[in-house]
Amino acid sequence: MSTTFALPRVAIIGCGGTIASLGTSSTDLMDYPEHGSKLDVAQILARVPEIAGVAEAVPVPFRSVGSNNLTMADWFELRATLRRLSREQPELAGFVILHGTATLEETAFFLNLTLDIPQTVVLTGSQRPLSAVGSDAPSNLLGAIRVAGDADARGRGVLVVFNDGIYPARDVIKVSTLRLDTFRSMDHGVLGTVDPDRIRYRRRPEGRHAPGAAFTALPDDARPPRVDIAYSYVGADDTMIEAALAKGAQGIVSAGLAPGLVTQAERIALEAAIAGGIAVVQCTRSPLGSVAQRRYLQETGFIAGEDFSPQKARILLALGLALTRDLAALRGFFATH
Repeated sequence: MSTTFALPRVAIIGCGGTIASLGTSSTDLMDYPEHGSKLDVAQILARVPEIAGVAEAVPVPFRSVGSNNLTMADWFELRATLRRLSREQPELAGFVILHGTATLEETAFFLNLTLDIPQTVVLTGSQRPLSAVGSDAPSNLLGAIRVAGDADARGRGVLVVFNDGIYPARDVIKVSTLRLDTFRSMDHGVLGTVDPDRIRYRRRPEGRHAPGAAFTALPDDARPPRVDIAYSYVGADDTMIEAALAKGAQGIVSAGLAPGLVTQAERIALEAAIAGGIAVVQCTRSPLGSVAQRRYLQETGFIAGEDFSPQKARILLALGLALTRDLAALRGFFATH
C-alpha cells in the first residue's frame, strides 16, 4: 500500500537576471544581457518540469531586469510583496526569489534584516543562461525550491542556494565572474548542502536575522538615508569622501586596506565627516577577516565594520540610520547582526 504525501506549496518570484535569460546560441555565455531575451517566471518554470516532483510551484512576476539596475526602493517593494503573499497565502511553505547574481547577496541581506514572515525565503540565480550548454539554472532552481519547501529550513534566516550549497544571507558573497561555484561564506563555510537524497544542515547562523532582526518595524515605504562606499588604495585622497558628502550622504562605509586601514588623507576627511555628524563605518576591502572596535576607532567615533563586506555594511548602516543617529545603537547593530 503506497502513501501519498502533499507536496509543499512554494511561491517563485521572478526578478530577472541570468536565470531568466536566453542567449543567441547555446555557447553564448557573455553577450546575452545585451543581445539575448528574457523569460517571465512562468516560462522559466515550464523549462524545468522536474519541479513538479518536489513542490507545487506558484509563479509570481515581479521584475525582469539585470540585478545591477535594482534599487533600495525595489527591495522595499519586494519585501512588501513577500509580506502580502505571506498574509494572503499562509499555507505557503516558502518563497524562492530568482535573481541576478551581481547583487543577489545584497538583496538577500536586506531581506534578512527587514522581513518578519514565518516562511523560508531562498534566493538563487545562475551563472549561465537557460539556453547555454551546461546551464546551472535548472539545478539551482530545483535545489532552491527543495530548500524553501523543507520544514527544517525555517528559523535560519534568508538563505542563498547555489551550486548545491546553502548559505546564510549575512555571510555569503560572490567571488567569481564565471565559475559556477561563485558564492562562498569564506571564513564560515556552508550552512548546509542540497544532496540527492535529502537536505543536510551543518550549522545555524548566529546573530539576529529574519524574522527577528532589528529592522522589521520599518514601513514598506521607508526611504533610508543615502550611504556611500569609499574604496581605499595607495595614494587615495578625500575625493570620493567629499563627493559622497556633496551628494547628501548621511553615512560612509570605508572599504579600507586590510586590516581596516586608510590613507592619511582619507583619515583626515573621515574624521572631519564624523565631527560633522556623519556616521562612518570602517570595513576592509579584504574578503577575509574582521575590523574590530580597536582603541583608535572607539576614540574617534568610527563604527567597526566587523566581518561585513563593504556592500553589506552599507545596507546595515542605511537601515540603522533610518531608526537612529545614536552612535552606541549603531555600533550595537553591527555587533549583533
